[in-house]
Amino acid sequence: MRELSLHILDISENSLAAGATCLEIEIIEDTRKDILEITVRDNGKGMTPEEIEKVEDPFFTTRTTRKVGLGIPLFKANALSCNGEFKITSNKGIGTKIYASFQHSHIDRVPLGDLVSTLISIIVSKPDLNLLFKYNFNGREFIFDVETIREKLDDIPITNPLILDWIRGFLQENIEKVKNPPA
Repeated sequence: MRELSLHILDISENSLAAGATCLEIEIIEDTRKDILEITVRDNGKGMTPEEIEKVEDPFFTTRTTRKVGLGIPLFKANALSCNGEFKITSNKGIGTKIYASFQHSHIDRVPLGDLVSTLISIIVSKPDLNLLFKYNFNGREFIFDVETIREKLDDIPITNPLILDWIRGFLQENIEKVKNPPA
């Protein structure tokens, strides 16, 4: 994949397919320590240790529409090829956590990509999902909690185009503020 945000989207889709109702996406960029960390946690059905081993195999998938599952193996390969690490922890009936780290300055690290569109896609695909997004850049943090937004909307659906447009602008503005704070 050409962007890390697409890996995040793929993992999120896996979480939703596993019945997750809560999803937490955390991204930490620390240019001083030269590291980029991505963590995705869910409360889906979880996996056994045997299933975790299989999910890292590109020739295993639970989908019936194709015979390969490349998302997680490619994400792992991207992390390891950039002096990073990759871990999956999961408990059956509780949920799964996927963690990947990358050397931030590594020449082969693909860009983070369009996080905002990824988050909007997740919201649209499952409007009742409790999505928590945390973005930290060099110690400055932005937290976006869909549940907080949903509470303020009363009866207006979060998928209303005007609401999604506002969310898009809110995410873009706050991620930019964290990356480039006003002087």
